[in-house]
Amino acid sequence: MIQPRSSYLWAIALLATAGCTPFPQLDDSIRPEVRDADYATLVPLSTLQTSTDPIRVDPAQTQAQLNSRLAGLRARADRLRGTVLTGREKQRLQEGLQ
Repeated sequence: MIQPRSSYLWAIALLATAGCTPFPQLDDSIRPEVRDADYATLVPLSTLQTSTDPIRVDPAQTQAQLNSRLAGLRARADRLRGTVLTGREKQRLQEGLQ
C-alpha cells in the first residue's frame, strides 16, 4: 500500500517536471502582415449608436409567422402522439411486467 507521504512526493515530482517543460514559441505563429499592421481607429460610441437604423417590426407579419409556426408545431405534436408499438409488442410488454 502506498503511504500518503509517498503520494505527495510523487505529486510534487510530477508537478516539478511539468514546470520544466519549454514554453511554445508563439511569436513565430503570427503572420508578419498582422504583426506589423496598425491598430484599429477608435471612434466615439455615440457615432456608432446613431448610425444604426431602428429595428422595425411589422406586427401583422410577425403574427402570421408565429401562427404558421404554431400550426406546424401542433401538427408535429399530433403525429408524435400516435402509438409506436404494435399490438403484439404491447402484449409482450404487458406479459413481461407481470
